[in-house]
Amino acid sequence: MYKVLIIDDEEPLREAIRILGDWKGLGVEEVLEATDGKIGLAMLAEQRIDLAMVDMKMPELNGMELLQIIERDYPELLTIVISGYNDFEYTRQAIRSKVVDYLLKPVNRIDLNQSLRKAVDLLDAKRKKDSEFINRNITLNMSLPRLKEKIYQSIIERSFKSKTNEAFLPLIGADDPGNRFTVAVFRILNLEQVRKRRFHEDTDLLHFAAANVINEIAGDHFGAFSFASPKQEREMISILTMKGGYPEDIAYRSIHQMNKVAATLGDLFGLIVVAGIGPSSADAMDIASSYEAAKGAIGGIDLLKLKSGAVLAGVDKTHAPAAKDNPSLTSRMMMIRSALESGSIQNAKTVLGDFVKKWRASDGFSLGDADRTIHEFIILLNDMALELGVQQERLPMGGLSGLRAIGLSTDFAAMDAFDKLLCDILDYYSAEMRKSQTVNQPFDVGDIKSYIDNHYFEDIKISMFAEKYFLSREYLMKLFKQQFGYGIHEYVQKVRMDKAKELLDDPGLKIQDISEMLGYKDKNYFSKAFRNYYSVSPTEYRAGSSNG
Repeated sequence: MYKVLIIDDEEPLREAIRILGDWKGLGVEEVLEATDGKIGLAMLAEQRIDLAMVDMKMPELNGMELLQIIERDYPELLTIVISGYNDFEYTRQAIRSKVVDYLLKPVNRIDLNQSLRKAVDLLDAKRKKDSEFINRNITLNMSLPRLKEKIYQSIIERSFKSKTNEAFLPLIGADDPGNRFTVAVFRILNLEQVRKRRFHEDTDLLHFAAANVINEIAGDHFGAFSFASPKQEREMISILTMKGGYPEDIAYRSIHQMNKVAATLGDLFGLIVVAGIGPSSADAMDIASSYEAAKGAIGGIDLLKLKSGAVLAGVDKTHAPAAKDNPSLTSRMMMIRSALESGSIQNAKTVLGDFVKKWRASDGFSLGDADRTIHEFIILLNDMALELGVQQERLPMGGLSGLRAIGLSTDFAAMDAFDKLLCDILDYYSAEMRKSQTVNQPFDVGDIKSYIDNHYFEDIKISMFAEKYFLSREYLMKLFKQQFGYGIHEYVQKVRMDKAKELLDDPGLKIQDISEMLGYKDKNYFSKAFRNYYSVSPTEYRAGSSNG
């Protein structure tokens, strides 16, 4: 027979637990109450308590502090945590402590007694210490959620061997022929923003909060087990188990419940999520195919039309529509490289911006397209940067995680944010290439003259040289004039005007064409600049030249 202590400052909740608990069936002889953490500690010191149920939000001594003391002073005491939706910021210690289970308010009869049964089973096992087999099972039971997660993950990765691991199948209900399994996959689009604003940079806490919400809402119709993907922190995986039912009915209910999940995650934490749902199957091994279909559904969501909370049903790969072939950035990388090598980040962004406009004008640009584009862009820029002498340790070689390591947020929930991310990536590589060029090549002011001689038709600004060589605008202007007798702007004007005379001497060229070849906005602007420089208009110069 066991003693249970409820530590909670809310009398209605203590009373509800007393009424709903199947104490006799569980073998609990006495249920004690403490109205706050300090009183609870005193009772733990006076009486032999087998199980403590701890509310996380209490005055005087909150649940987090109480769990720390229990872990230190009463390491053998089993605990069950009671928490509200908005209390997850207080449950950091609970995640790290060896709690038996977590109960969300308001507590219901089924969840309460399942948690109590788990605790009593552990207590029963602990009393049979003479058996080494039982001791191993205590460890197994203490980490049951983690074990289930590993089983599901191995099935998803298609590495689970049914015959070898047959003993584990009952843990996920795979031994019951009446069960059907469905996978829902969630992608958190603004994870970095919410992690920083609401969860003190604690990703585990955010995942814990999201998993509990998914399980609570999905639990209205399914048995739900949710966990964070070990490979992609933006991804949450939920295995939905339902007793019987038609596939069409399961599909309808799962979409309905996942829409509620997406809305609730937005309301509670400000999370922007999209979800995909795979087909259901009576075979637990088909969880892998359901996961792939659910993930494929997310990848197919159109970023140009994305709305928060989008939930799509995935289809089997054999029936999936052919993917649209969106244009690749590869064809523009030489232009981007040329712009970056010359120190003109603005020209590189113009090339990139023109490509983004093509995507915006296309029939659709999916999240999958966006992921592939970022991956491809980083690989191409890494290759380029290494060729230009940038040290490998300065480059984000690890994909999205590598981008975060260099201080770039990889959140995007709309095309504008995706566009900004690409520009931020370009800015970073541009800065690293400029630094490398400065370190590896001594500065020669003649390089600026050579650039102007070959690019006089471009919009040349002194700032682009200042950024490229990490020198002040004033210093560059002074140095150039000392060396060549002209200011930088003056020299640009001289080269254009010299070239203008050369072109005007060709009667086959129209003045409009010459204006464009020299980089002027229109013919009138060119004519005015030419007259100011030579005191005659282009037409007058051409007429005088032909007469001469």
